[in-house]
Amino acid sequence: MDEPNTVAGLRERLVDAGVELVAKEGARGVSLREIARHAGVSHGAPRRYFPTHLSLLSAIAREGFARLAAEAGRVLAEREEDGPRAQLTALAGVYLAFARDQRGMYELMFRHDLLESGELGLREVSRPLFDVLADLVARARRDDGIGGSGNPVGGPGVADPRTVAGALWASLHGIAQLGAWRSLQLATGAEEDDVLRAALEAHLGPEDA
Repeated sequence: MDEPNTVAGLRERLVDAGVELVAKEGARGVSLREIARHAGVSHGAPRRYFPTHLSLLSAIAREGFARLAAEAGRVLAEREEDGPRAQLTALAGVYLAFARDQRGMYELMFRHDLLESGELGLREVSRPLFDVLADLVARARRDDGIGGSGNPVGGPGVADPRTVAGALWASLHGIAQLGAWRSLQLATGAEEDDVLRAALEAHLGPEDA
């Protein structure tokens, strides 16, 4: 932990204050002035360490990705002896729980303007967790002996594992968003676990295939 009055310590205080405000108020209304007030520093202090509002929001979003990755790592470590399909289900559950319980942070992490800005390499920070997802998809498909289209591994029409992982991630993101709006429940009448199971089967085939 950095000393609170060093440059690194003040940066950390500002990021921590931003994380708390995003959790309480969501990402849209968090301004530099509010973060400074919450951190107990002058309203001009953030500009000394983060030249733009986007750079500070990107630092806050990086913390979100770090927390999501840490929770995913913890859960996967607990399931180290499980097969890749069970680990995928657990990883998907972590993702959906984070989106549900850390709504403001989740929305901030995937804000288009932050990702496109290139501030603090935010897009690259999200890739390691996707790599874990893609690896688990590849292993699950090898274990099942099928491809994303239901063809034998190596057969015609089999999508690349990273493409399948991207499609699965898009499904998870959709479940998270539509679940937050309660649109998914209204349209299907299904519980989140049932929708998740259907998404996994759609992309990987039935579990007992």
